[in-house]
Amino acid sequence: MKKLFTMLAAAMMATTMSAQTVTESGTFDNFYIGINGGVATKTTGHSWMKGLNPNAGLRIGRYFTPVFGLAVESNAYFANKPWESVGTTVRALNTSLLGTVNLSNWFGGYKGEPRSFEVSAIYGLGWGHVFGQASRYVGSDFNMTSAENATAGNQNIVKTNSLTSKAGIDFAFNLGEAKAWQIYIEPAVIWGLNGFGNDAVAYNVNKSFVQLNAGLVYKFKNSNGTHNFTIAQLRDQSEIDALTLPSTTFATSLQRSLRK
Repeated sequence: MKKLFTMLAAAMMATTMSAQTVTESGTFDNFYIGINGGVATKTTGHSWMKGLNPNAGLRIGRYFTPVFGLAVESNAYFANKPWESVGTTVRALNTSLLGTVNLSNWFGGYKGEPRSFEVSAIYGLGWGHVFGQASRYVGSDFNMTSAENATAGNQNIVKTNSLTSKAGIDFAFNLGEAKAWQIYIEPAVIWGLNGFGNDAVAYNVNKSFVQLNAGLVYKFKNSNGTHNFTIAQLRDQSEIDALTLPSTTFATSLQRSLRK
């Protein structure tokens, strides 16, 4: 009977070890840095293909688990379409704090290394900053014509700010033997929540723009030498050997008895 309980205990330990747990992360583990770029355009009121606005950005983030993380991102927008020219190389900036959720790991579990293809959701709030030569700015459009802007010159340069929000989906491909590199394609929507003015904060499609970017990410090496989360080895080999030996002896004795 004692040997039977020993065998059952060994089976229970094996079952427990099959439950995967990631190793504990160091303070500076699971950080990444990335660059991205693409095009954006105002969501409503014009033809999308005639108002594409190029942008480029930088993203720095950290995953706290294989599912959840945080990232800081800032993008610069260079063209003025569909608005009038404001006479600056960079028309606008948008800087966001984003929560990231790896949907592939959430629903499919983490297998010890990233999948070759993953899907993640991003959402957060930020600060939008628009440069301009108009002394009056209403909602998402300048209230001065291009001729008035030319007359005003650089004497009435103003800067307008807004609370922004971004939501998007990342379709990512992990590359290399160590999965240290990642490329992704990201469709997103960005809202100017208070319309670059004193409007009430609201998710209004008329004060938003759609964006399609592609990005390249490098995951820094962790303290354990890998670039991603690893599965913890939840076992004590000496305890396993101690449990296995009586079980093996019992099985051998049983075989001998059956032969007799």
